[in-house]
Amino acid sequence: MKKIILIAALVLGFAAAASAQPKAIGLRIGGGAELSYQHNVGANFIEADLGLESFKNLGVAATYNFSIAEFGDGFKFYAGPGIGLGFAESLMVGVAGQAGVEYNFASAPVNISVDVRPYFDFMGVGLVGWYPHIGVRYNF
Repeated sequence: MKKIILIAALVLGFAAAASAQPKAIGLRIGGGAELSYQHNVGANFIEADLGLESFKNLGVAATYNFSIAEFGDGFKFYAGPGIGLGFAESLMVGVAGQAGVEYNFASAPVNISVDVRPYFDFMGVGLVGWYPHIGVRYNF
């Protein structure tokens, strides 16, 4: 019984901590179009994207981005590692990196970003996705 209570308390604690963190959802457009989700973890954030690379290859990517520097009112430079999975003529599996700058508006729950996310495919395609993207997200 003690284990069940402990597990329930941990699950509720993690759920409360996750719901207290700011999140954002929106679009990234550049070399393709993606639905984008951000989950802040302190000053850093996790980004998960699902969409079409080059408007033809379905892919999903997730990166953990570190806040490198904050400057001005609302500007943040970030970079981080990640993973990706894609479906084109064949399966693509690899590692990704992302670097960019983001601006959070003080007067509206919106952020915009400009970034690049190169992706190295281990299944034979090599380096893909070296396109700049513009992201627009709603913060909630």
